[in-house]
Amino acid sequence: MVKAVVGANWGDEGKGKITDMLAKKADIIVRFQGGANAGHTIVNDYGKFALHTLPSGVFYEHTTSIIGNGVALNIPKLFNEVQSIVDRGVPAPKILVSDRAQIVMPYHILFDEYEEERLAGKSFGSTKSGIAPFYSDKYAKIGFQVNELFDEEVLKEKLVRVCEQKNVILEHLYHKPMLDPEELLNTLREYKEMVAPFVCDVSLYLWNAIKEGKEVLLEGQLGTLKDPDHGIYPMVTSSSTLAAYGAIGAGIPPYEIKEIVTVCKAYSSAVGAGAFVSEIFGEEADELRRRGGDGGEYGATTGRPRRMGWFDCVASKYGCRLQGTTDVAFTVLDVLGYLDEIPVCVGYDIDGTVTTEFPTTSLLEKAKPVIEVLPGWKSEIRGIKKYDELPENCRKYIEFVEEQIGFPITMVSNGPGRDDIIFRK
Repeated sequence: MVKAVVGANWGDEGKGKITDMLAKKADIIVRFQGGANAGHTIVNDYGKFALHTLPSGVFYEHTTSIIGNGVALNIPKLFNEVQSIVDRGVPAPKILVSDRAQIVMPYHILFDEYEEERLAGKSFGSTKSGIAPFYSDKYAKIGFQVNELFDEEVLKEKLVRVCEQKNVILEHLYHKPMLDPEELLNTLREYKEMVAPFVCDVSLYLWNAIKEGKEVLLEGQLGTLKDPDHGIYPMVTSSSTLAAYGAIGAGIPPYEIKEIVTVCKAYSSAVGAGAFVSEIFGEEADELRRRGGDGGEYGATTGRPRRMGWFDCVASKYGCRLQGTTDVAFTVLDVLGYLDEIPVCVGYDIDGTVTTEFPTTSLLEKAKPVIEVLPGWKSEIRGIKKYDELPENCRKYIEFVEEQIGFPITMVSNGPGRDDIIFRK
C-alpha cells in the first residue's frame, strides 16, 4: 500500500509532522523530489528537528528511509544531517539511496548564488541551494547520477567536458573563478566514499516491497503552487511537487498510489517571491507570524520570516484537485485561537469579475481577495483528542473550509507534537 503526503499550497503546510505521524505505521518512507532547499520541522520525543534531505519518518527504528531518483542529492548535506540526528540520541537510521539519483555538484550552489546576485532586484528568491542549476543540468543531460561515481574513467572525461562549458559562463557572464576538473574529481571521490554503503536499485527494492504488502509513504516537498507546471510560474521550484510525480521520482507504478494526504494550513504562509492573494501585512501579519507554527513562522531551511495570509479557499481547492486528494490534513488550527474573527479568502476579484478557480500567473497578479469573516472560538484547543469536543465555532470553521474546497478534512492537527492530532472520518 502506497500513500503520498503532499502540500496543497506554497509549502510549509506542516507535512513533516503528518509524515512523522503516519510513519508510525509505515515500513518505508521515500523522498521523491526536491533537494535540501526546503525543510520539514518535526517535534517528537527526541526533541525538535529541521530536516532537509532525510525523510520525516527517520525517527522510527522500524522504518527504512529512501532517497529516490527524483531527489536533488547533496551528498555531504545528507551525511551531515544523519550525523546531526545521531548526535542527539536518535538511533542510526536505515537509509537507501537510489543509484539513479542525481548529485548536486559544488558548482550548482555557486551558480545559484551568482545568478541571484546578477539578477539583483529581479531575483526568484532562491534558497541558493543549487536547485535550479541542478535541474537545468539534469534536463540538459550534463548532470551526474550516483552510479557514475563508480566508473572513474568515464567520470574524468565527463568532468572535463562539463567544466569547459561551465567555465565559459563563469568567465564571461559572472566574472568568477574557473572550475578545475581535477579538484572536482577529488570531491566526487569523497562523495563516493560517503554514499557507497547506501546505494541500491531503489525502484526494484520498492517493487518487491509493494509485492510483499509493505506500507510505503511518499513524502513530497513544498506544495502544489510551487510546481513548475501547475504552480505560480516562474516563482516555482524546479521539480514537480505533485503526488503523481511520486511514481516517477520513486520509480513505482502510478496505480500503486492509493491514498493522497494533502496537507493544508488553517491559515496561509509562503516563503520566497510570487503572487500571494490573501497576504496580510503589518501588525496583523506580525502577530500571526509570532504565534504561528511551533516557535513562529520562519523557514526551516533559511530562517526567513514567512509571508502570512488568511486561509485561501481558491488556492487550496486548486491545490487539492491537482494532487488528487483523498484526505486533507488541516494543520496549525490551534494558532487561530487568539482571534475574535477569522477572515477567509473565498474568491478572487480579477478586473471586477469574481472567480473561485485558480488562474494563471498574469491574472493572479491582478487578483484581489474576496473575504468572508467567520467568528473565532477564543480558546486554547491543544490537548483535545475528539472532534466533537472542539468549540462549536472551531468546528464551524473546519466545516466551512471543507465545503469551500470540496475535499474531506479527515485529520485536524491542533499542536506541534506527534500526538496532537484529531482523526475525523
